[in-house]
Amino acid sequence: MELRTLRYFVAVAEELHFGRAATRLHMSQPPLSRAIKQLEDDVGASLFARSPTGVTLTAVGAVLLDEARSLLDHADQVRVRLSAAAGVAPLTVGILGDGTDPGAARLAAAYRRRHPDVDIRVRDTDLTDPTCGLRARLVDVALTRAPFDETALTVRVLRTDPVGVVLRADDPLARRDRLRLAELSDRNWFQFPQGTDPVWQSYWNGGRPREGPVVRAVQECLQAVLWNGTIGLAPLGHDLPAGLVAVPLTDMAPSRVVAVWNEGDTNPLIRSFIKIAAAAYRHDRRP
Repeated sequence: MELRTLRYFVAVAEELHFGRAATRLHMSQPPLSRAIKQLEDDVGASLFARSPTGVTLTAVGAVLLDEARSLLDHADQVRVRLSAAAGVAPLTVGILGDGTDPGAARLAAAYRRRHPDVDIRVRDTDLTDPTCGLRARLVDVALTRAPFDETALTVRVLRTDPVGVVLRADDPLARRDRLRLAELSDRNWFQFPQGTDPVWQSYWNGGRPREGPVVRAVQECLQAVLWNGTIGLAPLGHDLPAGLVAVPLTDMAPSRVVAVWNEGDTNPLIRSFIKIAAAAYRHDRRP
C-alpha cells in the first residue's frame, strides 16, 4: 500500500463522501474512486458501503482507518525528524482574529505535545490581510477566517460560526432577537484600508458597498461601534466589551475558521499542523 493511497482512503473515510474528499484532496473524483477501488482489490474486501448520498465504512474499513492513521502519523513524524536534522527553518504561524478561541488553544497544546522541539513563531496580523502574510512568505501557515482570494493557496475548513451585527446596547435594533441585512442599509459600516482583499471586504460589508470609518484591527472595529454608533459584523459566541451587543443575522452566510497554506508547500511541519488543527476543531464544529 502506498502512503498516498492511504491518505486518499483516510480523506474518504473522514468525509464519508467521495466528492467532498476529492475537493479536500484537490483532485477530481474519478481518479480518487479508482485509487480506492484498487486499494479494495489489494485488501481483498470492500472498505466502504456505497449509497447515492455517500458512503459508510465497512468493518474492514474501520480497522484499516485506525491502521492508516497510525501509519501516516508515523510517516509524518519521520519527515519532521529528518527535516529537523537537516536544519529546517522554524514554523511560523499567522494568527488573525480572537486569540481566546478555545479551538486555537487546543491546537497550540496538541502541537506542542506532538512537536516539543519545533520552534513555533507566531505572527499576529490585523484585518487588512486575511491570509496573515502567506503571499509575502512571512508565515508558513495561517489560522484565519474565510472568505478571501484563494488563488495559489490551499484552504482547510476547521469550523463554521454564525454571524451577527454588533450594535451599541442603546441602539433600538439591539433589542431585536434577530435582524436581516436589509434593515441595516442606512447605517455606517466600518471599512478596511484601500488594497484590502476585495472578497474579504465584501463579505464583512454584507455583500454590497458601504460607507463608514476605516479600521485595521478588531478593537478599532468595536470602538467605532461604541463611540460612533458604526455597525459591523462579527462571529457570534465571542465576548464583547460592556455597552455592545451582537444580534444574529438570518441572511448572512456563516464565517469559516480555516487553516491555509501556500499551494504546493510540502513542509511536513505544515502537514502535521493541518492534521492536528482538524482534530482540535473537530468536536466544536457548528452548523
